[in-house]
Amino acid sequence: MKEIQGEEASQTQPNSDNGVVQEVMKLQSVQHLLEPVLEPLIRRVVKEEVEVALRKHLNNMKRNGGKDVNSTSRSLQLQFLNNLSLPVFTGTRIEAEECSAIKVAIVDSLTGQIVSSGLESSAKVEVVVLEGDFDGDERDNWTLEEFKNNIVREREGKKPLLAGDAFLTLTGGIGLVGEISFSDNSSWTRSRRFRLGARVVDGSDGTRVREAKTESFIVRDHRGELYKKHHPPSLSDEVWRLEKIGKDGAFHKRLSRENINCVKDFLTMLFIDPPRLRHILGTGMSAKMWEVTVEHALTCVLDKRMHLYCPPGSQQKSGVVFNIVGQVMGLLSECQYNTIDKLSETEKIEAQNLVISALQQWEEVVSFDDEASLTSSVKREISNGTKYLASQKIGGFDYAQPSASSPDIISTIYSVGGLSGLDDYALHGYDQALSYPGQVTNSLICDTDITQTFCDEDHLRYFDSDLQPQSLGLESQADLQTAVEGFLLQRTVAVQAQRRWTKVFSVLKWFSIKRRVKEKFRGLQI
Repeated sequence: MKEIQGEEASQTQPNSDNGVVQEVMKLQSVQHLLEPVLEPLIRRVVKEEVEVALRKHLNNMKRNGGKDVNSTSRSLQLQFLNNLSLPVFTGTRIEAEECSAIKVAIVDSLTGQIVSSGLESSAKVEVVVLEGDFDGDERDNWTLEEFKNNIVREREGKKPLLAGDAFLTLTGGIGLVGEISFSDNSSWTRSRRFRLGARVVDGSDGTRVREAKTESFIVRDHRGELYKKHHPPSLSDEVWRLEKIGKDGAFHKRLSRENINCVKDFLTMLFIDPPRLRHILGTGMSAKMWEVTVEHALTCVLDKRMHLYCPPGSQQKSGVVFNIVGQVMGLLSECQYNTIDKLSETEKIEAQNLVISALQQWEEVVSFDDEASLTSSVKREISNGTKYLASQKIGGFDYAQPSASSPDIISTIYSVGGLSGLDDYALHGYDQALSYPGQVTNSLICDTDITQTFCDEDHLRYFDSDLQPQSLGLESQADLQTAVEGFLLQRTVAVQAQRRWTKVFSVLKWFSIKRRVKEKFRGLQI
């Protein structure tokens, strides 16, 4: 038995040795095949990573070395004190906001104070153009070499990129940039944007003053200025001045077809019927574009005038208050003015409907200089107990306002029928004062400044001396005077209408006489 097991073992050992040899041979062959391919690849990757790491380490050493060796070289920096006015176009002066000059100052980076004395306060500064994507490190720091490497030069065959006087001298630590402009747009750069930079070129006593840079911006060709947007827009601006609405574009044409031609029209439709305005612009305007356009339109500066509309039947006690573009500002209810923030949703809907009616009946709208004048007027009318005395009954008496279109005048107009009927009409009757119900004959009342002459307290003696305010349902003598003033104001309107009709018929009479003279002259010739 033992002899048999020994024979099997001797046979198995050679087979195991053969398997190991075969595996080793296979690994060697694979290594022989992959080594020429993997080795160069691994070497290249390792080299690139080492170079990047080394470059970052050297830059950090430069920054840290500058701080450690000479701390004063990092304590001063240039700074732009105001923002640029955008957009910027080629050939147009580069200015700051509100059309002011660009200001550059040298400041202490630790305190933020302007350095107004010393050699650096009168340093010479150069304005340069930088790449739009030049940001520095995470702390917005950069080396002098990095700044220089990001200066943009003009394209080959082009004029200098920055035209004008790019140098300025600080006075008391502050300097104004002169007239400079771009000669080329920014579309050809890697970021398609520019920055303005400023660096000290003389007067720093050998110490480094950190350079300044603005925010990045796009420079467009001058021909685009004709189509630029206005910030903020004005009510009279054409509607394509709003963001996302191009001149003669699809949105502009859609709005024009609906008679929305200016910013005022756009805002009015926005406040009156925003869903319709959104429908007019169509699905081509995305939700984001719509938000941008509306936000731009709402920056429009409106005047402070307020408009009040009281619907028929409200007796001037209830109405809606709105601004020039139909935006509801408040609601007048029983002579009580409530601003928009105090209204319920139902009242807001009611007010919006009243604004639509007001725009259709603008002749019924009353205007005020501002909200203060409106509220003061409401309070005054509440104290007087009426808004328009001409339409209110006082103490049971209803003062009927004579109308210029009284029956006498209307019948006269229809009877004339034209110049051909003037012969049969007694025009000479109109040499005298017109006579119709409500005519005022008192010379004192017919005075031009009737309210000033007749409504003084002393002139109330023309009324019955026994007349008391309480007998008319009034509380005081002042209320009586107000009632009299309103009454006489109506009479003044009637007198003015009478005078206008007298002038009209005087002209008609003159034409009639002239025609008669011509006819008689022709008869004599015959």
